[in-house]
Amino acid sequence: LRGSDLYFLFYFSMGCTLDVHPTENALIVQYEVEATILGELGAPMVGERKECQKIIRLKSLNSNTDISSLAQKVVEECRLIHPSKLREVEQLLFYLQHRKQSNDNQEKKCISSRDFKSYQGMELDEEASINNIDEYVELLYEDIQEKIRGATLIFQLARNPDNLEELIQNETVLGALARVLREEWKQSVDLATTIIYIFFCFSSFSQFHGLVTHFKIGALCMNIIEHELKRYDLWQDELQKKKKKEHEKSFRKYQSLLIKQEQLLTVALCLLLNLAEDTRTELKMRNKNIVHMLVKILDREDEELLLVVISFLKKLSIFLENKNDMAETFAVGKLARLVPCEHEELLSTTLRLLLNLSFDTSLRSQMVQAGLVPKLSSLLADEGQRQLSMCILYHISMDDRFKSTFADTDCIPQLMKMVFDCGEEKMDVELISLCINLAANKSNAQVICEGTGLKMLMKRAVKMKDVLVMKMIRNLSQHNGPTKSLFLDHVGDLAAQITEEETEEFVIECLGTLANLTIPDLDWALVLKEYNLVLYLKDRLKPGSAEDDLILEVVIMIGTVSMDDSCAAMLAKSGIIPALIELLNAQQEDDEFVCQIVYVFYQMVFHKATRDVIIKDTQAPAYLIDLMHDKNAEIRKVCDNTLDIIAEYDEEWGKKIQTEKFRWYNAQWLEMVENRQMDEAGEPFLYEEDGESFIGNRDILERPDLFYSADGIISADAAISPEFYTDFYSGELTQTGYMSSFVTRTQPSKQYIHSQTQAK
Repeated sequence: LRGSDLYFLFYFSMGCTLDVHPTENALIVQYEVEATILGELGAPMVGERKECQKIIRLKSLNSNTDISSLAQKVVEECRLIHPSKLREVEQLLFYLQHRKQSNDNQEKKCISSRDFKSYQGMELDEEASINNIDEYVELLYEDIQEKIRGATLIFQLARNPDNLEELIQNETVLGALARVLREEWKQSVDLATTIIYIFFCFSSFSQFHGLVTHFKIGALCMNIIEHELKRYDLWQDELQKKKKKEHEKSFRKYQSLLIKQEQLLTVALCLLLNLAEDTRTELKMRNKNIVHMLVKILDREDEELLLVVISFLKKLSIFLENKNDMAETFAVGKLARLVPCEHEELLSTTLRLLLNLSFDTSLRSQMVQAGLVPKLSSLLADEGQRQLSMCILYHISMDDRFKSTFADTDCIPQLMKMVFDCGEEKMDVELISLCINLAANKSNAQVICEGTGLKMLMKRAVKMKDVLVMKMIRNLSQHNGPTKSLFLDHVGDLAAQITEEETEEFVIECLGTLANLTIPDLDWALVLKEYNLVLYLKDRLKPGSAEDDLILEVVIMIGTVSMDDSCAAMLAKSGIIPALIELLNAQQEDDEFVCQIVYVFYQMVFHKATRDVIIKDTQAPAYLIDLMHDKNAEIRKVCDNTLDIIAEYDEEWGKKIQTEKFRWYNAQWLEMVENRQMDEAGEPFLYEEDGESFIGNRDILERPDLFYSADGIISADAAISPEFYTDFYSGELTQTGYMSSFVTRTQPSKQYIHSQTQAK
């Protein structure tokens, strides 16, 4: 080439190297291009060498291809490859022919074909060439049709990832495309769709995101989507206003417009989804109301568009603010109509989004209201969607309000079938966890135990020593009625597991199940004797003998069997009551332990034999008085009930209990009276007109008419022996222990100040 008396000489280095493409059926030719500028006399002035590569795609290569013929053709058509390399080409082609395609590559091809199968751009007879890119850019300055043609040709090039680098190097290409899109997207949906598809090709690779952001394509796409949604609403309004005769014609036109609009929305959202990999960009989208836009599009019918929308929502749902937006817009109700659907990928993506949302209590409520429980239950039969459906159902089952909704579906029968089909194999955690939750509901428990349900569960639990199945059985055992009666046949199997050889976790569940069996027909005395459980229970009451969870279950078990007269006597005779008191001292800061031990005392005072032991041979009543004012309401309630029974059967303890109640309720008033520091003007009711106190010089505690009993104020003749107070003040009673921890577990109430008149 001659110009300004300079000669430009180009030549290709023939020393090229060959290699195979890492993912495609193609050869890569690496070669060098050297350019030399010659002066007027032909002497080289400037020289530059550049490494280049050429990709030779072998579309016809398959398992039946003749390698020798194909290699010969490649060498003949590619002038970069010297004929001496024919043998090397054959070897590379043979390798490609037998190379297995990786799963990632197959997935990429699938995605690529899906992305472009619904949109090919304007139909053109010509095939785009990267060498003519400048001509295509020139078309972008012509009328609308020519702009569409130019954009379509550039789109053909952009679909090939190998061309993206070269397109970027041409600075005018992307700038011109961005300008046309910004200025004329309202003029032509086809033009806008084609240009956005070009930028979408770039957005598919993270390294090009900065380039797309530089031209503000993301913000422009947000504006386009918002505008198109408003246009859709206008179309709907216009259709409703049309008369019947005009409606059919208008509807056909509407359908045509709708198809193009949904193609535009699909590619615009795909581009935004790619850019949302950057959380800062995603936040900008949220600030522009992206969630509300996406939820609004959920009303559409196009499956490809819905797939993109739901994929986008799934990505956004991991952030609290976006999840709250979805709750406000009632996205769950719109998603429910897609469950189930024939489009497998759409269904799977919808379930994944619902799973993300199901962590929120209010959204779980929306799922139940939308009727998703029976829909998800029906999907348990679909092996492809079973895992996701089960996880969502598990989250719903966590809420007691919704457990009963499962009883009217086919969920439980399917779950039971899956449990039994496991045989001796390990059960999926999701499956057994859902079963455990459902078993906590009475209606569900009846369905589970129908037929041989309970028998089969017991068989698996005992044989496999399955802790989780036993936990499910324990939940079943807590329901009164016909379900609990079914356990009579399995008491022996459960009791046989209460041994030192079994693992603590398994024994805990077996003990918990037995403790729930408050069945009148059950002979607990026989069970305790036959399986030698009394000694086991007593040994486990020692602090530190086992994990606290196991010891607590032992206490609960003792409370259950103590309802039986003969069992209570057997336990009292074995020395369990002192062991319980010792455990109470050790666990006095644990409310659950304290409450359950007090409940055992409550059960035992019902029976004469054990009542006498508790009242006369132990300090249990003193501990109960100590706990009478505990901060825990349940402990106070059980203590009061137990002390009322003790007071009814033992006069001496009854007086002590009444006195302590009086002291507690009137502690502040008593203190003021005894110290005589009350202001006469402020508290005139304590003194007569001559200044003498109503109570005179008597001890305030010698006023039995002020004492409270279980039935109210006791009569004046029911005097209390003064020895009790003498002992109290001298400190003798505190040595027994029942007042020793009183201060640490209770604090005086300041709201009950009873005057002499009020007490009367």
